[in-house]
Formats: sequence, structure tokens, C-alpha cells
Amino acid sequence: MADLFEDYPAGVAWDEMIDADGGSRAAYKGLHTALSELSAGELRARAETLARSYLAQGVTFDFAGEERPFPLDVVPRVVAGDEWEHVAPGVAQRVRALEAFLADVYGPQKAIADGVIPRSVVVSSTNFLRAARGITPPNGVRVHVSGIDLIRDSLDGWRVLEDNVRVPSGVSYVLSNRRAMAQTFPELFAALRIRPVADYPRRLLAALTAAAPNGVDEPTVVVLTPGVFNSAYYEHSLLARMMGVELVEGRDLFCASGRVWMRTTQGRRRVDVIYRRVDDDYLDPVVFRNDSFLGSPGLMTCARSGTVTIANAVGNGVADDKLVYTYVPDLIRYYLSEEPILRNVDTWRLEEPDALEEVLDRLDELVVKPVDGSGGKGLVVGPRASRSELAALRVRLRDDPRGWIAQPVVQLSTIPTLIGDNLRPRHTDLRPFAVNDGESVFVLPGGLTRVALPEGELVVNSSQGGGSKDTWVLGGAVPRRAVRHGSDLPQSVAQDEAVPIDSNPNDVRAQVMQQQQGLAFRVGGGGAC
Repeated sequence: MADLFEDYPAGVAWDEMIDADGGSRAAYKGLHTALSELSAGELRARAETLARSYLAQGVTFDFAGEERPFPLDVVPRVVAGDEWEHVAPGVAQRVRALEAFLADVYGPQKAIADGVIPRSVVVSSTNFLRAARGITPPNGVRVHVSGIDLIRDSLDGWRVLEDNVRVPSGVSYVLSNRRAMAQTFPELFAALRIRPVADYPRRLLAALTAAAPNGVDEPTVVVLTPGVFNSAYYEHSLLARMMGVELVEGRDLFCASGRVWMRTTQGRRRVDVIYRRVDDDYLDPVVFRNDSFLGSPGLMTCARSGTVTIANAVGNGVADDKLVYTYVPDLIRYYLSEEPILRNVDTWRLEEPDALEEVLDRLDELVVKPVDGSGGKGLVVGPRASRSELAALRVRLRDDPRGWIAQPVVQLSTIPTLIGDNLRPRHTDLRPFAVNDGESVFVLPGGLTRVALPEGELVVNSSQGGGSKDTWVLGGAVPRRAVRHGSDLPQSVAQDEAVPIDSNPNDVRAQVMQQQQGLAFRVGGGGAC
């Protein structure tokens, strides 16, 4: 114990394991006791076992051009069961409100007419796609999978940092982290009631199956990937394998007779549900980018006619817009007649003149973010920015106030993290994943905890040298056995008559690498989320 914690510093941020007196908080007592029985060398040995396990599986991380073992920290995050019973309903509530918002803005736009959100905010979003207007999913679900990023501080508990309802990545690491940690700390998994995560693929497949077009009894589900060069390819292949469905690229699909088909060695086979991991712009070259090799011509026509379901729905990105984010509490009240369970981080809307002037006066105190950014790109932390950076930012904010929001610098909570041979506090966030099958929203117990490994760093993204932790939610029943669903046999129909696209491999690789999946880990040399 002394080797690990005797020099553990008390920082300004709230620490999730260690209280102000140097003892452990209630949820962490079991873990704290286990760590107290290990020397620094023993804990380091277990960390090295974790790294070797990931390296053997090809799970590596590209940082500054160097391939490293995936940065999974040996100390997990622990969430008490009663605390999770606050977080999970809050995430589910937010998903339900965003579902209602998307159905509304691509339909009657009642919230705009009623003054809940300005029309200018919606239509000026780069991710509001008019091509998605009027497309009604068979079971009404547009957000089949979501990742809601949360942070925690000492005063106000959990807050929502941002919403991810386009093609959120990272759940593969929740599954992989859990398997690796169960092998590294078997005694803790035997002693603690840690809620399982292995049910996720079954839940996802059930939601995708429920989203099939009307009249389809045994739908064919596929996972559409941009290809092996994409940063999230590992996740795509893992989820397809665990669900027992085909992993396809755009060139494997074609549209004919008003339907989507998949090429197989036994002829063509009808496709009913596409879990797409291709960004909107590349999905259908007829409607969006005409130089795209990653999608398939005609997909949007089939989606509009109701013969195929695209999950997540095209156009969901308007709900990810960080300016729209500021209106979500009002949208929850409007659509659900409920008070928000999880609060937003305080945010300035820079399109409002008074807010813009206040932010410009306090630019060196605040965090400024582009409204359509992801993975920490474009973010400026005022207290760490140089004078020249702040001067350039000031010009950009005046030129395009709609394109930015500002927030206070939030001291993200810290968790002990193994740095060298010592445990040190490092800042973290949490991305819980939710699956909507049209009847209920299932929130996976835990989620992806990202940790900023450099000392004092607040940006947890891997591009800044971040890593991850397994997330243990305590309590709950014995886990149910996951059911693996088999695929149908290929339909016996005529050989497909479509002409394959003769694409330039270099162009394809460039497009695949342009896909923005949020996390920028690399797995097996080919990518991950």
C-alpha cells in the first residue's frame, strides 16, 4: 500500500478513489484493498501482462507514428450501483429526446414553430441534411446506437459533455478491455459483483433486427465498413463477428429493382438493415459526394422507399452539433415533459452578441470548441494558449460565431493511474453506450472511460496521448447468456447484373482515412475507433 499511495498527490480536481483524508471512497473499497496487497512491482507486472495480451491480439495504438500496445490502464474506474441508477436513466432520457428532435426536424419541425429552438440554428448546421427530409424509419428509430460523453466534478456530479449519435465508436474497447481485465484480476471479478458487458452484441443485433423494413420476417443485417484503412476497422469487424453478420464494403453492395443486394459466391442476397460505419458524405455518391468509393449508389433511394434501413440514420449529425447541444435540456422538457436528469456543462452560444463579447473578454479563461468538431480537433484551451493563438482565435470567432461554443475549464475528475511504477491522478471522462430497439433504450453498464495520461492534461483523446480504463458498475443480477444469432442462407436468385466500380486504390485509401470516427486508436495496423 505504501509503495503505491504514500506519495499520491492531492490535486485540485475531485478524485474518484481517494478522499480528502487519504482513504478510499465506498465504491472503491474492494479495489483499494486489492491494490493495497500488491507491491508496485506486482502491479507493474500485471500491467505488462495486459499490454502483452493486447499486443498478441494485434491491438496496438499509433502515437506520433509509433506503434504501441493499446493504452489500457491497469486500474479500473468503479461506479456504485446506486449511482449508475442515476446515470443510465439520464442517458436513456437524452437519447429519447434526441430521437424526438430528429423525427421533428426532418418532419413537421414543431419545436421550431413553437420557438423551442431557432430555425437558423438547425438549418445552418453543416450536418443538417435536406436529403434526409421525409425518410421515416420503419420502427421510428434513428438513433440505434449512441455514445453520450459524460464528465464528473466534485460539486455537481455527472454532466453531459457532448452527444454522439452519428456513428459513435469505442464499444469494441469496452468489450476487449473487460476480457483483458477479467484475466488480469480474476480474484476481483470473483469477489465483486461487476455488471457484465458481454450482452451488448446481442442487444445491438436485436435492435437492428427490430428496425427491418415492414413485412420482412427474417431480415439480413450487415455491417458496412469503409475498409481496413479506417481507424475503427477493428471495431467493425469485431461487432460483425460477435453478431454473426456479414462485414461488407460499399463495393459488396448494389441497388437493383428498388432494393439493396449483397454480392456473394452463391449469387446476390437481399440486404434489409445496414449498420453503417461510413460517414454521410460517403454513403451514396448519387446524393452526396459523387467521388465516393465507400458507399453504394442508390442507397438513399432505397431508404426513402422503405426497402432498407440505414442505422444510424442519415442526417443524425444535426443532433451532434454543439450549438444544438445547448438546447437539449429545453428539448427534453418540450418532447418528454420531464426535467433533465443529467445537466449540460455551462455553455456560451457565441452567435448571441452579448455572449460573444463576454467570451472575447475572457478568452484566456475558457475552452472554445468548433460546433462540428470531434476527437478534440480544433479545441482551444484558453489558459494554455499562447497570445498569438488567442489573437488568431479571436478573429475566427468574430468571423464565424455560429461555428463555435465556449465553456469554462472543467476540472475533470481524476482516478489513480499507473504511471511508471507509481499511481498518479489522471483526468477522465466516460462514454456510456445506449442501444434503442424502438421499445426501450438499453444503456450498457459502464462504457468507455478515457484517461489523459500526460500530467495535468484535460483532453482525453488518444491524439493527445490518452488511454482508457475498464469501467466497473457494481451490483446487479447474474449475467444472462448472450445469444448468437445465425445468418440466413443466401437467397437462390439470378447472378447479380450490376457492374462493379473500378476504383483507384489510392483514392479509396484516402477516403477511408478521412472517415471521422471520434477516437483515433489503431488496432492491428489497420485501425480501431
